[in-house]
Amino acid sequence: MELGYKSQIKHLVTGVLIAYAITCIVFLAFSILVTYTNMSERSLPTVVAVTTFLAVMVAGFDAARGATQRGWLWGMGAGLAYVIIMAIIMVALLPVFSIDGRTLMVIALGIAGGGLGGMIGINLKK
Repeated sequence: MELGYKSQIKHLVTGVLIAYAITCIVFLAFSILVTYTNMSERSLPTVVAVTTFLAVMVAGFDAARGATQRGWLWGMGAGLAYVIIMAIIMVALLPVFSIDGRTLMVIALGIAGGGLGGMIGINLKK
């Protein structure tokens, strides 16, 4: 059954929304842990990197479910959409936003994680 382009976009958007829900839940849990325990904020970059990678894998997986081929590409698109939205949020919230090594790492993780999730998603359909 051939799914239309609109259906593929719907899956991509749904995947990105689910990824942001996961991100919000993990970040909220981390902030509660930092606030009410002796946990240090030093682990924040690791939490951000792991959460980003796993969240975009889910987004890529869901985006690829709507695809008939090239799941990796749809997954990478979902990862890129996630990262672009995150950058827009960061520019709006932070007084000074710069693209540095960490930012580039998060972008790379977003695209790679989305692609990997897309590969898994399209192959589990078969």
